Amino acid sequence: MSEVESNRHAWGMLAEDHYRHYRKRIEDGENRLNAHIREELGDLAGKRVAHLQCNVGFDTLALAERAAHVTGVDLAPENVRCARMLAEDFGFANVDFVEADACNLPASLDGRYDVVFTSEGVLGWLPDLDSWARGVRRLLADGGFLYVFDSHPFYLAFDETKLGRGEYDLAYPYFGKEPDVDDCIGGYASEPKEGVEAYFWMHPVSDILNALIGAGLRIDAFNEFPENFFDSGGLELSPEKGLYELPGNDDRFPMTFSLRASA
Repeated sequence: MSEVESNRHAWGMLAEDHYRHYRKRIEDGENRLNAHIREELGDLAGKRVAHLQCNVGFDTLALAERAAHVTGVDLAPENVRCARMLAEDFGFANVDFVEADACNLPASLDGRYDVVFTSEGVLGWLPDLDSWARGVRRLLADGGFLYVFDSHPFYLAFDETKLGRGEYDLAYPYFGKEPDVDDCIGGYASEPKEGVEAYFWMHPVSDILNALIGAGLRIDAFNEFPENFFDSGGLELSPEKGLYELPGNDDRFPMTFSLRASA
C-alpha cells in the first residue's frame, strides 16, 4: 500500500466519528471559521469556492453560508459520503463533494473557482507540494486566489505534547524529507484509531512558498499567529477566536500561519 493509500484508509476510519462530532457542533451553533480566517478571507458573496482536504465537510458548510457555491474535495471516500450526509442533514443545496487526491485533482474542476481554501491540519498530509500547487493554479479562474490556514512548520518541529509544560524539545527535523509514520490517527474529534500507518510530511515555509510561486501564483500575504487550532496539551480555548492559546506565548513563537496567493 502506498503512503497516500495508507492515509486514505486511515482517514476513512475516522469518518463516521467525525460526522457525528461535527453534526453535534452544528446543532449546537458552533459551525464557524476561526477569527483569523473570518477576518482575512473577505467577502465570498457570489463566489465559487473549492475546499481542498475538506474532511467530512464541517468547514465546507461554514463557507457555503457565505459563498454562492462550494465544492469540497477529500481523499477518503468515507469522508465524502459523510460530508454529503452532513450537507443533507442541514439542507445545504449550494455544495457538492468530490473524491480526489489534492495532489492529483481532476481536470473537470479546472478554472471553475474564484477561491481555493484549505485549512487546519492539511499540508503535512501531502507528499508533493509542487503537484498540489499546480493543481491549485488549475482550479482557479484568472484573478482568483488561494487561502491557507495551517500549522506553522516551526511549531511542528517541536514535541507539541511538552509545550504546555514549558519544555521546548525539537523532536522533528525542520528540513526532514522522510515522512513521520504513526500507528494511530485521530483523537481531536474521535477516539484514536490504532493499527494504521499514517504518513505526515514536514514542509518548511520556503518549500510552501516556492511551490506556489513555481506554479505561477503571486504571494499576496503571509501571516503568523501564536494560537493553535487544537489543544495539543496545556492550551486554553478562546471562544471568541475559535482557537487555543498557550499561556505565555503571546510573543514567543508561531503555532499557525496563513497565506493568500493570487492567480
